[in-house]
Amino acid sequence: MIDDLADATWDRDLDDLFLRIGHRFGRADLRRRMRDYVRALLGPVGRKNGWQLAEHAGHRTPDGLQRLLNGATWNADDVRDDLQTYVADNLGETDGVLILDDTGFVKKGTTSVGVQRQYSGTAGRTENCQIGVFAAYATTRGRALVDRELYLPKSWTDDRERCRAAKVPDERTFATKPELARAIVLRALSSPLPIGWVTADAAYGQEWRFRRMLEETAVGYVLAVPKSQQIPRFGLVDHLFTQAPDEAWEKHSCGDGAKGPRVYHWAAVQLPVIEDFDGERPTHHRWALARRSISRPDEIAYYLGYAPVGTGVDRLVSVAGRRWAIEECFQAARTSAAWISTRSAVTSAGRGTSP
Repeated sequence: MIDDLADATWDRDLDDLFLRIGHRFGRADLRRRMRDYVRALLGPVGRKNGWQLAEHAGHRTPDGLQRLLNGATWNADDVRDDLQTYVADNLGETDGVLILDDTGFVKKGTTSVGVQRQYSGTAGRTENCQIGVFAAYATTRGRALVDRELYLPKSWTDDRERCRAAKVPDERTFATKPELARAIVLRALSSPLPIGWVTADAAYGQEWRFRRMLEETAVGYVLAVPKSQQIPRFGLVDHLFTQAPDEAWEKHSCGDGAKGPRVYHWAAVQLPVIEDFDGERPTHHRWALARRSISRPDEIAYYLGYAPVGTGVDRLVSVAGRRWAIEECFQAARTSAAWISTRSAVTSAGRGTSP
């Protein structure tokens, strides 16, 4: 009985989602294929390839589903906007955390959009792959992927014929991963998602333009930085904590992991205000934080923070811990194969090609 109720609730919620985004697909046959495709992705299908998805959906061949992805007229950005509204309605909280990270998709050949030999954190080595920059939204109510951008290396953007052959729009030029992340954040801030904080790893945290953009929009952040990160007036961030006394390090949990609470020793320093506020009291303070492993004290990670006045260290630590939510989203997506993220990342600037 409980399983039947759960299945009924799931079917009802999924139908509500289909109704929300169905108008983005102009014809009834496209709407049916979209529903079949999503249900197959979420269903008990082994390898999630075109033939198996089509078989689960009751199609004789995968042609219809492939046309949906590669040739049908629908705008992935419009669906993303609907998704963000849906997530805001169901998970939104005023202090929601937007998490930025990139992930790789190992590929064969040279025709998949953006593919080249490049470092993939997913594989842990240099591979022939695509790289996507993603955003997840997390609150106490749950977490979900909410946006994406495909990273196009210069080997692609400098070769316009190659881009045209892959249907990459002419206006799509080279952008670094932090630049793509800034575009994602600005879109999210103009969406219905209530965002109080942003967090990301050191690849983004070390970019002063990225930090400055967040400060100018009055969004709090806790961003990982390398130990070589320079802090005005203090020098390297790791030197700031080298002489920290034992009492400066306090145990804090930055959230629950697979094996229970993630507990570390944390030290935090509130940095002096540098800007001239024309005599007004600042609304935010900058912070530097260090996270030290309890079992391996030599393992120390560093962060820069920006938070409303009165924010305690516990809150900064919890925001830093939210960064794991995007890894959980990636894992859930890979397990169910429930994403068309790379394809839709290309179409964010116009028509694209399925990877």
